[in-house]
Amino acid sequence: MEVSPVFFHLLEELQRLPGIGRKSAKRIAFHLLKSPKDETFQLTKAIELMKERVRPCTRCFNITEEELCSICTDEGRDPILLCVVEEAGDVIAFERTGEFKGRYHILGGALSPLDGRGPEDLRIEQLLERVRGERIQEVILATNPNVEGEATAIYISKILRPLDVKVTRIARGLPVGSDLDYADEVTLARALEGRREY
Repeated sequence: MEVSPVFFHLLEELQRLPGIGRKSAKRIAFHLLKSPKDETFQLTKAIELMKERVRPCTRCFNITEEELCSICTDEGRDPILLCVVEEAGDVIAFERTGEFKGRYHILGGALSPLDGRGPEDLRIEQLLERVRGERIQEVILATNPNVEGEATAIYISKILRPLDVKVTRIARGLPVGSDLDYADEVTLARALEGRREY
């Protein structure tokens, strides 16, 4: 069976998305093909609006439509407690627990020399500026429990040591090699409660 070039192009584009393989791309493409036009237009409109309006928070780099995100502007948050995560999706995961009442700092990834990603490619300098300028008393390292996340946590703990700030690491309630975004609320809450000095 010959595949339409337009349909084939859609399959290729869908496969470029993280976590979408050939079979998932095919299922999504056929679903979109069968869906009413107005539903697919709603999807494309939502993507366009997101690209136009959503941007990183100027302080923590979370996603927002304003200069500062709702977490950074929430005066009920503990301003001396800072949780460092790799991506904005990790913030969503922690917020689902309802346990963390501090603020966040999003690195934008993890150290990965094999992928050519070093300290200069992450928001580590901005983290140091925040720790110095915002009188942070504890930094919780909540990078993913994989090789890259561990390397990033060790690197950050070393550069924070001279700044007279308590550095802790979330506890090992999370399976090694997994992503925070896929962890359930209870596991994340326990990992947060069981954090230790790093």
